[in-house]
Amino acid sequence: MIGPVILWLLIPNIAVPTATAISMLTWTTWPCPRVTTLTTWWPPRFGWWWRTLCRIAQRLGIYGATIASLSLGPRSRTGSRRRKKKAEAEITGEYLDKALADFSGYIAADELYDGPFCVLFIVDNHRFKRWYYEVLDHDPTHKDMIRFFKRFRQILHKYGLSLKGVTTDGSPWYPEPLAKVFGNIEHQICQFHVLKEITKAILKAVTQTRKQLKAQKIPRSRGRPSGTKAHQIARQNQRLQQKIADLFEYRYLFVKHTLTPKEKLIFGRITRGLPLLRTLRTIMNEVYRLFDRRCRMDTALEKLAQLRRRVSRFQTLGKTLNKLFSPNLEKALTFLDDSLLPSTSNAVERANRRHRKMQKSIYRVRTREHISQRIAVDMQRDAHIDTQRQTTSTLHRSRSNKSHKTYEKRKVA
Repeated sequence: MIGPVILWLLIPNIAVPTATAISMLTWTTWPCPRVTTLTTWWPPRFGWWWRTLCRIAQRLGIYGATIASLSLGPRSRTGSRRRKKKAEAEITGEYLDKALADFSGYIAADELYDGPFCVLFIVDNHRFKRWYYEVLDHDPTHKDMIRFFKRFRQILHKYGLSLKGVTTDGSPWYPEPLAKVFGNIEHQICQFHVLKEITKAILKAVTQTRKQLKAQKIPRSRGRPSGTKAHQIARQNQRLQQKIADLFEYRYLFVKHTLTPKEKLIFGRITRGLPLLRTLRTIMNEVYRLFDRRCRMDTALEKLAQLRRRVSRFQTLGKTLNKLFSPNLEKALTFLDDSLLPSTSNAVERANRRHRKMQKSIYRVRTREHISQRIAVDMQRDAHIDTQRQTTSTLHRSRSNKSHKTYEKRKVA
């Protein structure tokens, strides 16, 4: 006989105590003239660190999106302190006192376009030091250039200095303002810019010759040539194509300053049957002879006149090499009568390259005030470059001596 069976079932108790009414705390609201955002403070977990300190605005609206955030850590050192007029005051004061102490008397001027702004630079053409600059929010005019050079003349008069020569590129902004402000002063057009234009004209003439050779190719049907005449046409087209390829590959030989014996042989081979191209190389050699410092400007002008008469005989070359008849070529020979006058404006071009490199790292800074301040800070950095180099060399010397002593001790041990 089986007795009663007792089953133990684990049934959760669902009884709950009687709920009591609890009222939520409410904040007293006051009318405000503008909208304010309540913020919450998130304490750091592992000590104080500026990246863990932040204030996040309370989510508003039905979507619950974060509308603002603000870092409460230390301010960034890059651009945290606005120098404003302080940097420019140092440029016109202490900076000029040091820069003009070894003034050479020769400057280089140039303009630089930075987006919608135009930066005017004046650099010592011997010391490679930037002296004066101005940022314009429009393209420069003759009035702007006259005002710019007048302010620079006032600085020279203040320090009791005089200007001996100016080097610029072939821009039309400089001749008239320089004549009005400084009078009859030596104005040198950059030799590099003039040679660059003539070089482009020579290479353009070589390109036209290649196009003429290409037009001499006889069209034929596709596929392998069949017959004696077809074979002759194919060989002729192949020779023309090889000459076109050689002229393109060795096009630098037409404008190179001096040719090696091997390059002379290559030049004679690729110009065989093309006397016009050999004339171009002869003309380029004569142009290079004009800028020889061993002769005077009068002698160079006589050579230039003979060269122009020779080029004018060729009708095809006269149109291509019209840069030889430019008045800038004559002004580019001014340095021959002054041994201290630089023939190029490389000093101010270096300043332009430095500015472009600086703006690549801070490409978002494109206001007139920011560009002016960045140039002022960069000029101040250049003023202390000598002391920085001396400090760097001293540190390297001390480290090398210390490493040498450590090596000797290890060697003895």
